[in-house]
Amino acid sequence: MAHFRTPSAAQSRGLANGPAGAHPTKASACRPDWHHWRVLAAFVLLICTLLPGQALARGTGYVFVSHEKANNVVVVDPKQDYKIVKWIQTSHRPRDMKFHDNHKQLFVACGDDDVIDVIDVATLSVVDHIPTGASPEMFQLSADDSKLYVSNEEGSSVQEINLADKIISREFPTGAEPEGIAVTPDGKTVYVTSEASDLVHVIDTAAGAVTDDIVVGTRPRRFLLLPNNELWISNELSGGVSVIDRATNKVSTTLKFVPPGLRLNDVTPVGMTETKDGKVAIIALGHANHVAFVDTATRKVKSYVLVGKRAWGVALSPDESTLYVANGLSDDLTIVDTAKLKAVRTIPVGRVPHTVVVDD
Repeated sequence: MAHFRTPSAAQSRGLANGPAGAHPTKASACRPDWHHWRVLAAFVLLICTLLPGQALARGTGYVFVSHEKANNVVVVDPKQDYKIVKWIQTSHRPRDMKFHDNHKQLFVACGDDDVIDVIDVATLSVVDHIPTGASPEMFQLSADDSKLYVSNEEGSSVQEINLADKIISREFPTGAEPEGIAVTPDGKTVYVTSEASDLVHVIDTAAGAVTDDIVVGTRPRRFLLLPNNELWISNELSGGVSVIDRATNKVSTTLKFVPPGLRLNDVTPVGMTETKDGKVAIIALGHANHVAFVDTATRKVKSYVLVGKRAWGVALSPDESTLYVANGLSDDLTIVDTAKLKAVRTIPVGRVPHTVVVDD
């Protein structure tokens, strides 16, 4: 690193106190050298700006949206009136995204290049790649952040990948087109949806095998793992959500959604999220162009909110005051006020937005 020599007060003032090199008087030596401190403060600020660190990677509040057709992830800043601050080029067909290492990194599954891209959140750039099987679509991290469980759509399997060495440690065969993945907090069980088989596979991680298959609705997609020991599965083509009792691995009920003015066959639920307390689930209803807010205790729909075309991915802001909805056919992001249960804004983004996540 280069060293910068700060000019003395006498040099800064030219010959005001005598010729160059003359010693300052006793009175001037006692005065604070404000110019020195200004230069030093500016230099420190420059270094803090240029060097990535934990402080820069935290508290951004950035909204990240992946685009299947544009091969990029857009970064939107709510603090700057939803300004797009960066387009991050990725490998081909980016879809699912998850934060890693206390939000210092963002993992992005890129299905056409068989990798998971690693984005540095501080610099907003791709810094690494994790090889996977054929066409990674969705994935989950283990509770200790040491492993990835990746569904490989074309490989009909789920892989367990050790992040320390990027080595595939185990592979579990599944039905055709595996997609959604859920990992229990204790790490003992992994659930996987099989779109073409209408099944949820139950993987015992200790045994290293699929121990149960649960029949659900048509074309199961994503999971919600609720605190009340329920597992919710969105079934895209049968228009509902299957509720599984995890104690018995049985479907206890199926929730149906029919927004006003629509029919059941208009509803194609996919993305889901929940509030931190697990009391409210939010379901993206696909071609119905709505999201449903559901009371998880009563399983009743509190409200339907009109959003963009083919509502797909959903994510809540850290304070849960805002819901972000990625709309796959209108190429935009709908912003929903969760207190008013009303869409308040739409932001154009890239082609075919898939997943949305929000930094802390």
